[in-house]
Amino acid sequence: MTIVTGEESFSEGANGTFLPAAGAGPDNGPVAQIRENREVDGVGVQLTNLDKVLYPATGTTKAEVIDYFQAIAPFALPHLRDRPLTRKRWPNGVDKTAFFEKRLPSHAPAWIRRGSQFHSDGESQYPVIENAAGMVWLGQQAALELHVPQWAFVPDGADPDRPEVPGPPNRLVLDLDPGPDVTLDDCAALALRIRELLAAMDMEGYPVTSGSKGLHVYAPLPGGISANGARTVAHAIASQLEVESPELVTASMAKVQRGGRIFVDWSQNSASKTTVAPYSLRGRDHPWVAAPRTWDELARPGLRQLEFGEVLARALADGDLLAGLYGADARPDGAEAPSAPPPEPVDLGEYRAKRDARKTPEPFGGAPSQGDPIFVIQEHHARRLHYDFRLEHDGVLASWAVPKNLPDDPDINHLAVRTEDHPMDYAAFEGSIPRGEYGGGDVTIWDHGTYELEKWRSNEVIVTLHGNRLQGKRYALIRTGDKNWLAHLTKDKSAPAKPAAGLAPDPMLPTESAIDGLSAADWAFEGKWDGYRMIATVRGGTVSLRTRSGRTVTGEFPEFESLAADLDGMDVVLDGEAVVLDPNGVPSFHLMAGGETRSGAVQLYLFDVLSLNGVDLTKRPWTVRRQVLEGLAPLLEHDTAVSVPPLVDAATGAEAAALSAELGWEGIIAKRRDSPYLPGQRVRAWLKHKNWRDLQVAIGGWKPGKGSRGGGIGSVLVGLPAETGLVYLGSVGSGFSDRDLAALAEELEPLRMRRSPFTAPIDDPEARDAVWVLPKVIGDVRYSSLRRGGHLRQPSWRGFRRDLLPGDLPSADEAPWEGPEE
Repeated sequence: MTIVTGEESFSEGANGTFLPAAGAGPDNGPVAQIRENREVDGVGVQLTNLDKVLYPATGTTKAEVIDYFQAIAPFALPHLRDRPLTRKRWPNGVDKTAFFEKRLPSHAPAWIRRGSQFHSDGESQYPVIENAAGMVWLGQQAALELHVPQWAFVPDGADPDRPEVPGPPNRLVLDLDPGPDVTLDDCAALALRIRELLAAMDMEGYPVTSGSKGLHVYAPLPGGISANGARTVAHAIASQLEVESPELVTASMAKVQRGGRIFVDWSQNSASKTTVAPYSLRGRDHPWVAAPRTWDELARPGLRQLEFGEVLARALADGDLLAGLYGADARPDGAEAPSAPPPEPVDLGEYRAKRDARKTPEPFGGAPSQGDPIFVIQEHHARRLHYDFRLEHDGVLASWAVPKNLPDDPDINHLAVRTEDHPMDYAAFEGSIPRGEYGGGDVTIWDHGTYELEKWRSNEVIVTLHGNRLQGKRYALIRTGDKNWLAHLTKDKSAPAKPAAGLAPDPMLPTESAIDGLSAADWAFEGKWDGYRMIATVRGGTVSLRTRSGRTVTGEFPEFESLAADLDGMDVVLDGEAVVLDPNGVPSFHLMAGGETRSGAVQLYLFDVLSLNGVDLTKRPWTVRRQVLEGLAPLLEHDTAVSVPPLVDAATGAEAAALSAELGWEGIIAKRRDSPYLPGQRVRAWLKHKNWRDLQVAIGGWKPGKGSRGGGIGSVLVGLPAETGLVYLGSVGSGFSDRDLAALAEELEPLRMRRSPFTAPIDDPEARDAVWVLPKVIGDVRYSSLRRGGHLRQPSWRGFRRDLLPGDLPSADEAPWEGPEE
C-alpha cells in the first residue's frame, strides 16, 4: 500500500465526461490518496482513494464498498454474467453529482470482457462482468449501481465462431414503485398478489427489495419469448392489478397518475431497458442494496430495505435466494438459443377495442422493422382532413393526429394530438375505412421513410426524418397537456449543410431518367451497384462508415478497416457502395441484405472523393474529383476488400445501358463531367438508369383504386400457372394509362369469381379487398428482380398479350427466379 499526496485529475474518455479524482478538487483541496494493488482471481487491480467516504451519512468508505463487491461476487455474478452492464457512478460520494456510463471507457483493463451492441450511432462496447476481479474494478470506479437488461448475450446460432449477439430475455421483472404515502409493506402485499398471478401462469416469482423505495419481482422465462412478448406479459399483469385495485395500483407511465399509488413498471422488459441488478448497491443516503428476500418476509409487517453488511451476512448464511431464477431453460449457457424467436403480440388493446376486423380493411398486426426505425405520414380524409404522424417505437407505431400536417416553418408550431398506438403493418396501409367505422374515410401515404431518434421522453420526442418529402427535417414534439402536443420544426437542421468536423456528409443522390441520348463528351458512365450506399471517412488512422440514412455502421464491416492502412497518413472522405458479388461477379443486393447470414465477401466500390487532407473537393467538377480518386487507386491494388471500379467505356448512354444489361448489372449512373458534389441533394446532374426484365403473367384478381382511380381498378394481382392454380407473384399498380384501366375493367368484370385462383393464401397487404377473377387475361410486366419464392420487385405494366393464353405461359417452376428461396 502506498500513500501519495497532491492533486490529481482523470478523464473518462469515450463518454466525454471529465471528473476530478475522488477526494481532490476545490471543495476538498489536496488530500492523501491511499492506493493498493490488489490481486483478485490472478489479476492485479489498481485501487486508489480507498479512504474516500462515499456514503457520508454512515461514513462508508470506498474501501468498504470494494470489499463488499468482492465478497458478494459469488452471489451477484449469476445475475450479471453475459449481460451488458450500465453503471451509475458517484466518484465523489452519493451527496455529489452522479452520472450514467454505458460504453466501456478506453482506459478499462484489457481483461474486462467486452460485449457489442449496435445503436443508431454505431457499435458500442459494454463491460460484461464475469469474475470477482471485475466486481473489484467496479468498486474502484465507484460504480455503485449496476444496471442490466433482462436478456443476455448468446452465441450466434448461424455461426458459433462469430461474435455473440443479444439473445431473447430469460427473465421477467416487475418494478413496484411506491408513490407518496405508500409504504414498503403496501408494496409487499401487492407483490404477494403478483406471486399468485405468476403461479396461475406456471411461473415462479422471486422478490427483491430494491434498495431504494420499492420492490422488484422476478420470474424466469422459457426460451422463445421475445422482448416484446415479455413486455406484453408484464403489461397484462400490471393492467390486471390496476383493474383489481385502482385505488392502490397504476400501470400508467404518466407520473401524474402515480400519486398515492404503486406504479407497476412493466416497461423494463423492453430490450432497450435495464434494471438495477440483484446485490447491487444503491446511490441513496445509506448503502442499501437490491436485496433478495423470502416470501415469508414479505408476509410479515415491518419490511425495510437492507444495508450491504446485512445482505452479505444473509448471503453467506442462506446462499442466493434467487438461485432458482435461472433454470436450465433460462440460463443463457444452459440451453440452445433460438435463432429466430417467434414474434409476440404487442400492446394494441386500445387500437383493437376501437375497430372491428370484420368491418374495416385496416391491419391488425405486423413485426418491427429490421433496420432503422420507420416513420409514416398518412393523409386521412375522415370527418375532417388531417394527417397521421406515426413513429416506430417499442414494436408499435406511436401516433399523433396533426390537423395541419407537420410544420414547414420553424416559427410556426402545429397542434398534434396523441392517439392510440397502431400496429406496424399500418405503415403500409392505404385504403378506405367504411363510413360509420372509427376513422371512416380514405387514407393515403403522404410520406414515409426512416428516422434518427435523438430523444424519447414522456413529454418530449425529437427525431430527424429521412423520407421522400421530408429529407433531413428535424422535429420536436412537445407535450402540453394530457393528449395535446406541439409539433415544431427546429432551425438549421433541415437543409443539407457543411458537416461539422468529423461528421460525414450525406451522399449526393441521382434522379431516375432515360439516358439513351447522353454523350460521353459531357457525361461519364458508371455501373449502378446493387448494394448499400456508404460514406467512408479515414481520419487519424481510423475508418468510420456511415450509411445514406445517417447510421454509423463501422463495426458491421470490419473488412473495410484496411482502408486506413491503405491510405496511411491521409485524411479522406470517400463515397462508395458496399456490395457482395454473386458467382458471376455481379453485385447482388439479395446477398448483401443477408446481414449476419450473408455468405459472400463484402467489398467496397469507391466512386467519388469529397475531401483530401483538409481540402474540400465537393465544389470541384466531377472530372477533378475522379482524377483525385484514380490517383488514390494504386494504393488499393493489394486490398481485396476495397477498389475503384473502372468507368463504363461507352460513347452514349444507350450503349452504356446495353452493356450493363448484358453484364447483368442493376443499371447505369450517368454523371455530368462538370458537376459539383451536392451533399444530401437529389439532382439531375446525376441520372440513374435501371435495367428491367420482362415477364408475361396471368391476372388472378384486382384491387379497387383510390384517389383519381376511385371507383375503378387500382392494381392487378398476378401470377404464373401451377397444377392447382396460380402462384402469386405480387401486385402491379404502375404503368397503366387511363385507357389500359378502362380496358382491364371491361375484360375482367365478366370473369369475377368468389374464390381466389391462387394456390395459397396471400400474405400481402395489397391482396386485402381483392376482387378475384378467372385467370384468362394475360399481360406483360417489367420488373427489376424476382426472388425465388418471393414477389416481383418494382413491377410495372407494359400491356396486354392478347396473343397468349394461360397455357402459353411458363409454369411457376420455369419462372426466371433469382437466388435462393426467400
